[in-house]
Amino acid sequence: MCSDLGWWGVAMNEVNPPAALSVQARRPLTASGWQHALSMLLLAQLWLLFCYRDTLVGMVGIWTRSETFTHGFLVLPISLWLIWRSRDQLRPLTPRPGWLALPLLAGAGFVWLLGALASTNVLAQFGLVFSLILTVPALLGWQIARQITFPLFFLLFAVPFGEFVIPTLMTWTADVAVLGIRFSGVPVYREGLEFVIPSGNWSVVEACSGVRYLIASLMVGTLFAYLNYYSLKRRLIFILVASLVPIAANWVRAYSIVMIGHLSGNTLAVGVDHLIYGWVFFGVVILAMFSIGARWQEHTAPAGLTPPNPAASSHRGRPPLWPVAVVLLGLITVWPVWQWSIEHKQPPPLGDLAVLDGTGPWQASGQLFTGWQPSMETPSVQRTVVYEHGKQMVGLYVAYYRQQDDNHKAISSRNVLVRLDELNWKQLNHRAHSVDLPDQVLSVQQAELRNRYGDRLLVWQWYWVNGRWTDSPRWARAYTALAQLAGQGDDTAVVMLYGREDKDYPAPPAMQSFLAASMPALASRLQQVRGMP
Repeated sequence: MCSDLGWWGVAMNEVNPPAALSVQARRPLTASGWQHALSMLLLAQLWLLFCYRDTLVGMVGIWTRSETFTHGFLVLPISLWLIWRSRDQLRPLTPRPGWLALPLLAGAGFVWLLGALASTNVLAQFGLVFSLILTVPALLGWQIARQITFPLFFLLFAVPFGEFVIPTLMTWTADVAVLGIRFSGVPVYREGLEFVIPSGNWSVVEACSGVRYLIASLMVGTLFAYLNYYSLKRRLIFILVASLVPIAANWVRAYSIVMIGHLSGNTLAVGVDHLIYGWVFFGVVILAMFSIGARWQEHTAPAGLTPPNPAASSHRGRPPLWPVAVVLLGLITVWPVWQWSIEHKQPPPLGDLAVLDGTGPWQASGQLFTGWQPSMETPSVQRTVVYEHGKQMVGLYVAYYRQQDDNHKAISSRNVLVRLDELNWKQLNHRAHSVDLPDQVLSVQQAELRNRYGDRLLVWQWYWVNGRWTDSPRWARAYTALAQLAGQGDDTAVVMLYGREDKDYPAPPAMQSFLAASMPALASRLQQVRGMP
């Protein structure tokens, strides 16, 4: 019955092991092939980390520079400690190679390859960690892996993952803060993530999203649930609570900071104490959550749940380890070799990019109507051209990428319309939008920008990858990986069309008119650039 609970129930007797285990003869782990198997496991994992070293270095680099993911340094020590706690359950087991883990290991390696080819760090990092996990059942066997399933999967917290929820959390925080301010009787005017109250202006920035609270609470809450509960139901409930509480606490924190600043005449909660108050408040909330959770701590396993009996398997013949080890080392090696062969077939860097001179009634103009420029991370080449038709003007920006890597890629969190520290421009909103053209419906991401003088820009953004148009960063990454697997390179273009919002000459009709006249020529031009050395 224990096995039916999966990784939530495999170590339910660790805290208070049953008497049968406590009086069991404690033979050393060097017996029953443990020494040989552990040596081979260590060798395989070191070889894995060496082959995927660029991914490992990138992951550690994120831990170092991002306060959101500093906890990554603690994940491996905690996992090893949890495994050490299970040593009494592992000692009587006999390592038996698990051939069925090899196809899964191959799948994890392929995921790593796709992430590396598409310059999608999180995908490559998950591929690395899953490969590391799967070496255990491959070389030690599934029975041993089941006993330490939670410590193994706890390694997934080492992956810097979760920043994709930041825009959503920021929007939710702004919604709740504004709702609370209005409920408190304070007049408020909101535009996007910025709002104005009588005592001053406020805005929800990335640090206000609460993603740090959420990730920290989720990791610690999962560990707490594993150590303090045996039943699957209680563990899942506590993890759900650990996910929801920091989000709600961040809403209360944001509202409280604004109200404290307002009521104190902007003398409190507006400087360094803003951050201090946030972390102190979060600490109090999390401490209270754990204190309440400890009241339902399970000190003993529920009746009827007994640990698995490993004695039967120890009498069976043990298959040789070296065939599995040889195949495993080969599966680890093949993916970096494949990546190397693909990347060395890439065409040379671009020398120039000439965008369209003009199509139909729209002609290129040397006149600029805005000083805005997107913040793009080291494209191979980029061009901005302004087109005019009568009194209507639009701007076309194209950033072309070739031979992409971690510091030079089309799709990156550092490629934005407006940087957070930008003083002149602010992004007000962002949403999906469809543009009806004569031969197609083009999906774009639409954003509205505003500068300090009140001027507004409407921006449409989408991607071109190997002849495909898409507004989705995820699909753009997938198209890039597939193109590279087919030997067609990683050429990717980020395309932006923008126009000034004017009551006499609104931007959407002008931008749609330009695309209707220019899309076929633009697609043809990008295809030509793709074939250029």
